[in-house]
Amino acid sequence: MTRSTTQIFVRATKARRRPLVLRLQPQPRRARDGRATFRHCLHAEWIKIRTMRSTLYVILGTLAFCLGLAALNGSSAGSEFADLSPADQASFDPLATSLRGYLLAQIALGLLGGLVITSEYGARTIVPTLIGVPHRARVLASKAVVLVGVALPVGIAVSLAGFLVGQASLSGAGAPHLALSDGVALRGIFGGGLYLALAGLFGLALGTVIRSTTATVTTLFGVMLIVQAFAPALPGELGDWVSKYWPPIAGGQIITSYQDPDLLSPWAGMGVVTGSVAGLMVAAFIVFRKRDA
Repeated sequence: MTRSTTQIFVRATKARRRPLVLRLQPQPRRARDGRATFRHCLHAEWIKIRTMRSTLYVILGTLAFCLGLAALNGSSAGSEFADLSPADQASFDPLATSLRGYLLAQIALGLLGGLVITSEYGARTIVPTLIGVPHRARVLASKAVVLVGVALPVGIAVSLAGFLVGQASLSGAGAPHLALSDGVALRGIFGGGLYLALAGLFGLALGTVIRSTTATVTTLFGVMLIVQAFAPALPGELGDWVSKYWPPIAGGQIITSYQDPDLLSPWAGMGVVTGSVAGLMVAAFIVFRKRDA
């Protein structure tokens, strides 16, 4: 063996004995500890609600219905205004006339809120969701935040469009109407959007507790429409209490410009709705954490 060959062999042997040193680059938090942050959860929930076909259908359907109802209500109420008695003319409410579509909009956005969670239970995708994010409160909180981020601007847009169409119809019929610059009009538009966002959270809480889309829709109709329709027929003090404090009825005062002395004021009614939804969301968080998927 030549001298040069011996040197090459020795160098190769030393190279094989040299310890291997890996330089690790800093990794983001998700890669280091394997846990999804709240920002990750928000991004995932945004993708889910954006890609649900029902989201677009609910938004477009609600907008179309509220615009059509505002036009019909404005034209009908405007043409009948001259035939009303002086007492009825004094209590005429142009704001509520144009925003009456909230009755269906609250069901639609409540359904959207319910679908945010019940669709995952129905498709059993809730299991991989909770495997990826074991912190259940973080999952439900991110769903609520994303839902409000969708429902609030949709609710304001629906209220604004209904107001403009309804007031134009009232003006064309020669009936009293409001301008967008009126304080009561702005309260009805933005308050109506807030109420519809709370309706979405109400649906989310119901869906979390019930887990069934069908049962959630049935409960929404019962709580938001049927009780409200039959409240005047309830006997005595029970009927008076329901008409004044039932959350959907109390919250509906936010879209009125005429204050009925027997009912809550607009913002007091909104406080009742907010408290009711907050209580139900707390119950939903407790149930979601303790019950198996």
